[in-house]
Amino acid sequence: MSAQSIEAPMPRVASGMATETGHIVLSRIVAEGGAARTAVATDVAPLFTHKLSPQDWRRTSEKEIGQLIALGLVAETKGHLNATSRGDAAAARFLGQKSLEGWSWAAIRDIALIAKGLGIEKEPLSRLKPLARVEGFRTLAVQKCFGLSVRKNQPPSKLRAQLAVVALERAFGNRIKAGFGKGSALSSKAARLLAGQLSHSPRAFQTDAKLIAALAAESVGTVDVSLEGLRLAVLRGLGAKALEAHLPVADPVPQAAPRAPVPVRRTDPAPQLAPAANDRGPAALEPPKANRPDLSEFSRAVKRAASARAEGWPGSRKAYISKVWDAIRSAEPRWELSEIEFKCMLAEAHRLGAVVLANADLKDKKSMQELESSAVPYKNTVWHFVRVEE
Repeated sequence: MSAQSIEAPMPRVASGMATETGHIVLSRIVAEGGAARTAVATDVAPLFTHKLSPQDWRRTSEKEIGQLIALGLVAETKGHLNATSRGDAAAARFLGQKSLEGWSWAAIRDIALIAKGLGIEKEPLSRLKPLARVEGFRTLAVQKCFGLSVRKNQPPSKLRAQLAVVALERAFGNRIKAGFGKGSALSSKAARLLAGQLSHSPRAFQTDAKLIAALAAESVGTVDVSLEGLRLAVLRGLGAKALEAHLPVADPVPQAAPRAPVPVRRTDPAPQLAPAANDRGPAALEPPKANRPDLSEFSRAVKRAASARAEGWPGSRKAYISKVWDAIRSAEPRWELSEIEFKCMLAEAHRLGAVVLANADLKDKKSMQELESSAVPYKNTVWHFVRVEE
């Protein structure tokens, strides 16, 4: 939607309740000390001016304030707005809090509204306070995005291990429950490589912090990994959803046909606040669309590829993992597996007894390249071969 062609939505006065946009406006008014009309419009503008022109937003703000007053949620005294007791209760319900008494606008904006935008507003306040710090914000955003518990503020290493589990389960088409819950079976590098497959642009991240920062930014629809950039992306997503929630109100009295939106000529440029956020706001990243195999299908393909490429004598035939990977990649392009996904799936299949891996006890310099490309670090060993059982 273009800011130049959007007509400000009419508030739903006939519905007897505030709109989503009205509740956001109320969230500013309920802050300690209240606010003047101009301050309300200015402070809430960043949530909407990526969708509405400044003029449209000012009109929308005035209409929403008028509705809040008509509903008895806000009282105005000499141009100053304050929430009534009903308004206090309505704002608290909207933001998932028992009470907002004593909350400043900064706290409501940076904690309560952010939590609302992320969909975690029902969590205890003690769990939401980390949103005030960039590391805590990133952690909660990633936990929410990938369906992890937000009840613990996990350190980067543990969160990376949990993300590796999510990535492994997705590699199996979400048809297996990975067993290394604490990530102890994979090295930190392998787990980080695997977790990196969850990114929109799968890649290797140098540190756990960079991995989490990138996934957090993607989850809220921005490229800015700073605290201000993440906040703005979430708030804009919340504002966009509020505008989309303005639905026509059933009215028994016949009404004239609605007037088509009239393009608004801009007389002043929209403020450049930050890189544009995804209009949909925070959303869980979609699982891979590839036709991923389950454990049995994967194991059968591995055994078939290993049997055709095995070396050694009867009873002790083994195939280099690198050669099995080359065969799988060629035979099953529909799986769209990356090498790190394949190797971690192979380790999980070994753990579950579906395939048998072996390591190279004696390393021949002539085959060093194949050994290195076949290496699969797992717990305290490194696997190099798939054993062919005959």
